[in-house]
Amino acid sequence: MLSKKIITIILLFTSFSNVLLAQSDASAVKILSKVSENYKKLNGFTGLFEYSYSTEDEGLIQTNTGNVTVKGEKYRLTLNDQEIFNDGKTVWTLIKSSKYKEVTINNVEDDADELTPSNVYNIYKKGYISKLIGSSEINGVPAHEILLTAEKENARFKKIKLYIDKAKNEILAWEIKDDVVGTFKYTFKELNPNVKIVDDYFVFKASENQDVEVIDLR
Repeated sequence: MLSKKIITIILLFTSFSNVLLAQSDASAVKILSKVSENYKKLNGFTGLFEYSYSTEDEGLIQTNTGNVTVKGEKYRLTLNDQEIFNDGKTVWTLIKSSKYKEVTINNVEDDADELTPSNVYNIYKKGYISKLIGSSEINGVPAHEILLTAEKENARFKKIKLYIDKAKNEILAWEIKDDVVGTFKYTFKELNPNVKIVDDYFVFKASENQDVEVIDLR
């Protein structure tokens, strides 16, 4: 359950619906619109991030690092023992452990409750209210704090807090509340914007992974 939730997270946004704009803080929407414009101009980007998961009862449960590469609707996400390839049409979930190696293949589906690198650009117009709640510093960089609160009680992610660089309008870190009162926290350690990436990078190559069991669910 934990690893699935981790896989579905990563950053950025673009447009917001008129309904959401009417309910949200105008200051927050203005900042997010600038962030959106910045990311829409990029050919693609890569990033190294640190992520952790904690709960109110158990405290910090897990801390680790990951890598993400994004180009439009395509993305590739690398974690400890998992790697996700998504070319916009097909998604490959590769799992490698000491006991087995397998890749599961699925068609990409438009799930309104799923937060991924390919739909995060639109997730905020599907039931979140944005509020500018304050300022802080992330690794010495002044940041806006914007809170997104889900309108639906049964939403997978109840709250998302964004930390946005005041000068560059870039995302520095974010926190996400899930549906079991757990908190994911992500912080960028490195971010390489406007990187040129070939489309083939987002496709899992079975010919190069012949020792991996293939489970095709399409």
